[in-house]
Amino acid sequence: MKEIGVCGEHAGRPDRREPLAERSPSGANGLRVLPQVIVDTYNEELRDEEGFVGDRASGRAFGAILDDWRERVAASLDEDPFGDTPTGRIARPTLDKVLTGTDTVAAGLVHTAIEEFAHELATVVRRFLRLEGWRHTERIVIGGGLSSSHIGQLATGRAQVLLAGEGASLELVPIGNHPDEAGLIGAAQLAPPGILADHEAILAADIGGTNLRVGIVELDGKNAGSKATVWKMQHWCHRDDKPTRDEAVRHLAEMTTKLIQRSVEAKLALAPFMGIGCPGLIDERGAILNGGQNLPGNWQEDGFNLATTLAERLPRIDAHVPAVVIHNDAVVQGLSEVPRMKDVARWGVLTIGTGLGNARFTNRPHA
Repeated sequence: MKEIGVCGEHAGRPDRREPLAERSPSGANGLRVLPQVIVDTYNEELRDEEGFVGDRASGRAFGAILDDWRERVAASLDEDPFGDTPTGRIARPTLDKVLTGTDTVAAGLVHTAIEEFAHELATVVRRFLRLEGWRHTERIVIGGGLSSSHIGQLATGRAQVLLAGEGASLELVPIGNHPDEAGLIGAAQLAPPGILADHEAILAADIGGTNLRVGIVELDGKNAGSKATVWKMQHWCHRDDKPTRDEAVRHLAEMTTKLIQRSVEAKLALAPFMGIGCPGLIDERGAILNGGQNLPGNWQEDGFNLATTLAERLPRIDAHVPAVVIHNDAVVQGLSEVPRMKDVARWGVLTIGTGLGNARFTNRPHA
């Protein structure tokens, strides 16, 4: 996979079996029944007296825990191992290196933060397992940005041990693909089978509270259930630019158009389809009903529809208006794991990012 355009393309052969130009670009959003899985539930917003339960196991939560322990250590030893660098500015690879470095105080500090975070993660998992839609879950995939780091993987392993010590017959496993790519690869599961049969790749986007990624997902065997890979990707850290909603959508369209052009140049058979993952509860029209508060601007405003708004800004692909389908970002990231989840019946995903995304799936028997 080659990444182009940091944080800143031959359109596909026509599907001759279906009149895609006549299809609504937002006709299959937020589906619960997909070709290979049933989405039992997603975007659950559990609350307790302190607020959203999921916030206790988010990327922000880990940062707050680390910040708290830094203050305690500095107050006791008159020195912070990380100096004056704000916790939010310490890159995860830096924390990973600290764990195996010679500064034992810094390593101990990070290990302590991981331990506390693991307890919070285990607590959140317990709460989800009490929900009707999460009962009998056999495996939970841990995704999101934190999962790609060593600290995230240690926290996952420690939470697994804590749950196993209580007798829970549940696996916690890190996501198989890099989280930056999983949120794109899973979009292949949203594509109509007819499109996949006659094309080599699809467009995909992953819209988060901090980053926006757009890519072309190449299909192996032209089957969503087989191994898919990200062929090209563009990344924009929109948090740094603080765009309005319309500016963000315009930039998304520009990034997507560039990728379409790249596919034309490479003579790649790109399908007139784009799958998008974004936070929140998505209705059948493609509207974000709730949960989009971390996105730039008001994406939940009545009358705003991302699917139709974006489709209008994209060039036609082989004379077809691209069909844009939207689903929850945790659902889409989880869908990237479908090929690896054939040995269990019921499984879920928790994505540790700006917030904590969640989705639970049941494999369809015939898939």
